Amino acid sequence: MVAGCAAIPTESQPKAIPQRNAGQPTQEIPEPELGLDPLSVVREFVRNGARTANDHAASRAYLTARMQESWKPGSSVTVIRDEFGTVYAPEAEQPKDPNERVVALRVTVLGRLASDHSFIADEQKPVRKPIRLRKQADGEWRIVDPPDNIMIAESDFADAYFKVSVYFFAPDSMALVPDVRYVVARPQSGLPARVIDLLLSGPSDGLAGAVRNPLGDTATLDSNVTTSNDGSLVVPLTGLGDESEQDRELMAAQIVRSLQHVTTSRVKLLSDGAPLVPGQAEWRPSDLPAYDTVSSPSSELPGLLTLNGRVHSLGTGAPINGPAGNGTYDVVSAAQPINGQQLAVVERAGQGVRLRVGDYGSAGQVVDQRAETMTRPTWRPPASTDGKSTELWTVVDGTQVMRVQQNPAEQWVTQRVNAFELPDEGTITGLRLSRDGTRAALIVDRQLVVASVVRTPTEVTLRAPRVLQEGRLDSVVDVDWLDQDTLVVALSSERVPVVRVSVDGFQLDQYNSSNLMQPMRAITAAPGRPIVVADRNGLWTVSEIGAVWRPHRQSTPGALPFYPG
Repeated sequence: MVAGCAAIPTESQPKAIPQRNAGQPTQEIPEPELGLDPLSVVREFVRNGARTANDHAASRAYLTARMQESWKPGSSVTVIRDEFGTVYAPEAEQPKDPNERVVALRVTVLGRLASDHSFIADEQKPVRKPIRLRKQADGEWRIVDPPDNIMIAESDFADAYFKVSVYFFAPDSMALVPDVRYVVARPQSGLPARVIDLLLSGPSDGLAGAVRNPLGDTATLDSNVTTSNDGSLVVPLTGLGDESEQDRELMAAQIVRSLQHVTTSRVKLLSDGAPLVPGQAEWRPSDLPAYDTVSSPSSELPGLLTLNGRVHSLGTGAPINGPAGNGTYDVVSAAQPINGQQLAVVERAGQGVRLRVGDYGSAGQVVDQRAETMTRPTWRPPASTDGKSTELWTVVDGTQVMRVQQNPAEQWVTQRVNAFELPDEGTITGLRLSRDGTRAALIVDRQLVVASVVRTPTEVTLRAPRVLQEGRLDSVVDVDWLDQDTLVVALSSERVPVVRVSVDGFQLDQYNSSNLMQPMRAITAAPGRPIVVADRNGLWTVSEIGAVWRPHRQSTPGALPFYPG
């Protein structure tokens, strides 16, 4: 299932590139080899798609002279599998002119790099594109009607583009939210400037409306991003206006975190020639507050599990205090918010289920929402680490995405989420909000879907849903957030029971399948925590790709684990 992704980089985080070694001369663009047949011309045209210098001059070299002048490829780039074919089209499709030939380009499209430099996954189905060529006066074959967009094979894309995250903030907390983008990798000396350009252009389309951008729409560069004589990277901003010092500190966090993987230099932040933040001109990532603490569970919270209708500690195995642990409730599933202060329980009630919400260890309020089924609840993070969450989500009867809110009278009430952009057909069997609250991962008709969470004063909407690794991840059982831009997925596949996938669907890595036995029943993950999966025999844990799954110390058949979030 994952063989087609073998050429995609296996590291989920890019490595920092020291600025002092970054400069590289621009490579000359060679002329096409003489005497190429039409099939080879089309192959070389595709293979040169990753060479973006001089307005894709390397690809234009395989076009007719007239087409070289008029060809204007679209702003997006199509990423295809490395294994693509070029064959002559059937005779019925061939031109009558003996100096023209039609070549059928056969590719599998993985997705596209959009104009905002985000990757958008596609269905990964075979596509056939007829391409017409004409023999020139010098005897060389050249393309007459090239594709509308540049095509790049996945391994060439990985070499030509560098994965970065630019950062924004969750709408109502201090959680930094990564927005994954891909920038041209060479020359390396220009990477910081390209990252700043992306940051100043605002969130990608997939996150628009879901995040807060302290830099706003008016911030621009006063001049180029440069390296000063003392080795610091100078980012000269203008257009910021009269923002407060607190807002300027948030801007500094956005910039420094966005640059952390493309430079090791100190970052000098200026606004109209003066320090962006009064009293501090130069920054390193270590100078920033620990913004990640609001989106990562405390190490003091070991996690929980449900077993035989009760909630137990994942650390000690003992039932928790209160009705959820002593058998008062017949627990189907449960969820703990990121700071552990509350508990939501789905319990059996008659022929169906119902939801209870309350403080951890105490009796919970019954929510007025009867259902035949409910997915395991998922909490919206609180606004601060010591506050309580006022919202959680679940899916009722496989179709209705519901959020449960605490009203001013401290009663928990339901409100339907606008989920009309989700795929029309298919039962929703899983839902996990990211721990920064800006995205949702759903299992729809056994496929993995990620959408942004957009809030307005009148409603909450799941926007820009995207099916990840469509056609490959088609037997999803459970999903959880490993970190803010990476998911782990349990599948009903004997050969590939657990995978890790990036939030944009570009990268997929397979975990070792040793010791796991179908059916997979649940999976949980969190930043800095080992992954725990429940299979037929119990609980298993692993900390890295390739490692062998080990029995969890609380392994019991039927146990379903979950970390806070």
